[in-house]
Amino acid sequence: MTRHAVLALEDGTILRGRAFGAEVTLCGEAVFNTSMTGYQEILTDPSYFGQIVTMTTPQIGNYGVNEEDLESQRPHVAGFVVRELSPIVSNWRATTDLSSWLKKYGIPGIEGIDTRALTKKLRSSGVMKACLSTEGISDEEALKRARAWAGTVGADFVKEVTCKESYNYNKTAGDCEAFTVVGTHLNKPKNRPVRYRIAAYDFGAKTSIFRRLVASGFDVQVFPATTPAATIRAYNPDGVFLSNGPGDPAALKYAHEAVNDLIKTYPVFGICLGHQIITHAIGASTYKLKFGHRGGNQPVKNTEEGRVSITAQNHGFASKPEELERCGAIVTEVNLNDGTVSGLRLKDKPVFSVQYHPEAGPGPNDADILFDRFYDLVAKSKAKK
Repeated sequence: MTRHAVLALEDGTILRGRAFGAEVTLCGEAVFNTSMTGYQEILTDPSYFGQIVTMTTPQIGNYGVNEEDLESQRPHVAGFVVRELSPIVSNWRATTDLSSWLKKYGIPGIEGIDTRALTKKLRSSGVMKACLSTEGISDEEALKRARAWAGTVGADFVKEVTCKESYNYNKTAGDCEAFTVVGTHLNKPKNRPVRYRIAAYDFGAKTSIFRRLVASGFDVQVFPATTPAATIRAYNPDGVFLSNGPGDPAALKYAHEAVNDLIKTYPVFGICLGHQIITHAIGASTYKLKFGHRGGNQPVKNTEEGRVSITAQNHGFASKPEELERCGAIVTEVNLNDGTVSGLRLKDKPVFSVQYHPEAGPGPNDADILFDRFYDLVAKSKAKK
């Protein structure tokens, strides 16, 4: 029997289709992702907490779901929107199908709608508050709930997805020591001759980031997002890493204060939300983008090196370049689609960050070299002591 679903946007748009996943009603921010593969990694990326994700690729679910490609312990999206849910699962690694997997975690999905038209609307009007229901509620009720949802501006979603206590990733990473990146110049040895300890803040981190840090020669001790700087100093790391995560970076005052303290002493590398937290920590600010950057095909130019990389991105906020320069930072990379800030470094400290995901997962490996740069930065800092 066909189950019906409704997706209501705050501007009054109503889209009806076929339901899959859980029988539930949830609200979130309607966004779109242009990646052609990697829906499992996208769904389990904690940065998508509170968002209803539309995939622009027409058919989703054809290779199913497995337990080896998760970026966290569970999916974090509020809802999932596709043009067509594949009726079959054809990959030999699959352990279940997408619909059953989403149902297990209480997440609704809708298929059979015009995702191209929805994406064009979100590009022209901007991301919107939305309600996705697979419970058979009326259009009016769905619209009412969408408009009543609080939204992402000012929201601290990080506390919903960060780890509860500190742990050492190397002891729980399975085969991460053998992780290598496929490519002529990107292959890594299983172990570097010198290893450095880093304190990694989990603001909603993807597992593949920690895996890349381990493969690059770091011993990774993960800390909850609210960990004060004094605790990190007591651990006495060789460097500090700031992860990706969801929500509004301006709302994370505790993180701004901790990072403002730590950048005075340690080499620091930030990714995505970590980049935005550095922005606030030095006294600059961020703003909400019209529809954000989500997908594995974002071109970024390093203005200092003249090099262009195709990157994986997932964010709805960006740093204000004029404020970064005023606060002692240099904008090192820009997004070639819209000119927004994609990277920075501090003029007088061993601190740098990027607005994209160099670990990919899913996406290209063009920027994988940044993990080596962090390693070299830590090594150089240690040599001076």
